[in-house]
Amino acid sequence: MQLVIAEKPSVANSIADVLGAKERKDGYRQGNGYYVSWCVGHLVSLCQPESYGNEYEKWNYESLPIIPDNWKYEVKSGVKKQFDIVSKLMNSDDVKEVVCATDAGREGELIFRLAYNEARCHKPILRLWISSMEESAIKEGFRNLKPGKEYDNLYKSALGRQQADWLVGINGTRLFTVLYGSKVLKVGRVQTPTLAMLADRELEIMNFKKCPFYTLTMDAEGIIATSGKYETADLARQAMLSCENMPAKVMSVQRDEKTLSAPKLYDLTSLQRDANKLFGFTAKQTLDYTQSLYEKKLVTYPRTDSRFLSDDMEETAMVVINAIKEANMLATLPDIIEPSISKVLNSKKVTDHHAIIPTVEIAKGGKVDITEKERRILCLIATRLLEATAMAHKYTLTKTVLRCNRIEFVNKSKAIRDMGFKVYEQALRDLFHVEKAKDSDDDEDYRDNDVNVSEGQVLKVNEMTVKEQFTKAPAHYTEATLLSAMEKAGASEMDDDVERKGLGTPATRADIIEKLVNDGFVRREKKQMIPTEDGMKLITILPEQVKSPKLTADWENELVLVAKGERTIDDFMKGIKKMVTDLVSTYNCISEEDNPFSKQREEYGTCPKCGSIVTKGKYGVYCTGKCGMTFSKAMGKTLTDNEVKALLLGKKILLKNLNGKNGSTYDAYVKPNGIKEYNYPNKDGKLMTGYQYAFEMTFPDKKKS
Repeated sequence: MQLVIAEKPSVANSIADVLGAKERKDGYRQGNGYYVSWCVGHLVSLCQPESYGNEYEKWNYESLPIIPDNWKYEVKSGVKKQFDIVSKLMNSDDVKEVVCATDAGREGELIFRLAYNEARCHKPILRLWISSMEESAIKEGFRNLKPGKEYDNLYKSALGRQQADWLVGINGTRLFTVLYGSKVLKVGRVQTPTLAMLADRELEIMNFKKCPFYTLTMDAEGIIATSGKYETADLARQAMLSCENMPAKVMSVQRDEKTLSAPKLYDLTSLQRDANKLFGFTAKQTLDYTQSLYEKKLVTYPRTDSRFLSDDMEETAMVVINAIKEANMLATLPDIIEPSISKVLNSKKVTDHHAIIPTVEIAKGGKVDITEKERRILCLIATRLLEATAMAHKYTLTKTVLRCNRIEFVNKSKAIRDMGFKVYEQALRDLFHVEKAKDSDDDEDYRDNDVNVSEGQVLKVNEMTVKEQFTKAPAHYTEATLLSAMEKAGASEMDDDVERKGLGTPATRADIIEKLVNDGFVRREKKQMIPTEDGMKLITILPEQVKSPKLTADWENELVLVAKGERTIDDFMKGIKKMVTDLVSTYNCISEEDNPFSKQREEYGTCPKCGSIVTKGKYGVYCTGKCGMTFSKAMGKTLTDNEVKALLLGKKILLKNLNGKNGSTYDAYVKPNGIKEYNYPNKDGKLMTGYQYAFEMTFPDKKKS
């Protein structure tokens, strides 16, 4: 038997259907000489710091840096049952080979290898590498299975990325959370530079000062022209008065024939950008909808950063274009322009997977059940294939300069000569009633009309007005523009053959944005992404080293060498460990005055053990001196905030329903009388140590004993 391990149940079922493994079992399919099972994403993950020793349970500076000598892995909670099924199949006597059919890329390789290693399997590995879930693609992939050892270095680079992210994330987060004594301050190689970009833009907007300026607008026989800028309204009005009853002369007419090439096919990031601009979908929503379409066999693999097809896909592309026409996906679809497939073919620019395109399955039309939002994404992907293989958009830009009493006015007009690929863009907008928004491809300030005048012609001025305008602050990031910024960040510092450029990967950028929102560092306001007060404060305290995209650039350059076998993972990790160690030794203390989070904290009183301020954080009341004194409980009872404050002042409080030795309950007044050390094993056998109050106890009259 051959065991096939996919990444998700839906993918496993598609593969099982093609292989003839029809018999359904608990957690797998079997038949025709195959077992087909799945991983449900990551089955195995890195252990948390406390698994390396009791000293890492509490967050304190003395335990940093946390650098494991031998990495520990564990089966993720909630998926143990599926892991046990996969492990049992891997070690079954009748299984001779294991086929890795997880997503074809660095992360997919890691998901499989960690499960394979945790199951202590030693059987030969074969690798399935496909970009589509169509039956023909799966069959072709199984005819061309590769030895797993060819991907050993890819696995090592994935392992290096995972362990390095753990080291920076765990140590950075604990270090700055401990130093600044506030909410958990999460630090990450990708999310921190992303937050920094948002914070930098917010500062630009906050520091921007709006300034007025004035222009003259002239109507000369229907030609609308605008003057240069004036600093004051008075200067603009004086200029307008000087033109009163004066004609306008055409000084020059400049016509430029422009050609706008068809856009490239979609990778995940460009698809997410357009879905955000057109439909307001978040990056995470777009990924989820596209993943669902992929699992329904309607589009190719979504987690790609390529915008081309491989050279051998010319016939496939033509078949898909005909399927789009057959499916009648765009109600107002114009006649299909003779496609030029060669423009989208370039094997050298295809990494793990080619660009996202529909599959021929879309010809089935309504036979596949999809949601309205999935339909929008499917139409967007289909339209892009038509656009990318269509002719260029051609138009003429005309700049006309007129002069009225020595004041120059300019008219900019635009006339379309050939719609080209934009007929499909317009068809999509018409289908979903989406208005056209100005984007970077448009020629700013050019009106959609054709001006037909000649140099030297004199025109009558019908009207002239003064218009007040204001300089504009930089725009807030939208999810679309943030994705673009993440994609380009640090890319100039990366080698040409780096697998993933920018911050994060096409598959992880959406999750990074969601984490920043969920952790309270970024908020959404309609389409805008705006850093919160906590987000701004976090960026002010973090060193440039962890805020800059350069860290990602350096890592990716080295991981490429690891994947090629030109650098060892040990050499790579040695550099990461040194960086983390240096970070901890450099940032070892912080004064209260330099702590932007300190104003958020309510001071409860002074610690009776060390004299430091007692305040409240995410995990309860604590001493900022980290001396080990306990405040949240007394005699087994959880204290209210007011009770904590009273004890810190040395006052007496009443505790009710305390447990007596004989099983009865009683009430008692307690008053602090010094402190004492405690030392006892908890229910798991771990030794708990610290300090607590020593109390004087008295009893209410009714409970006196």
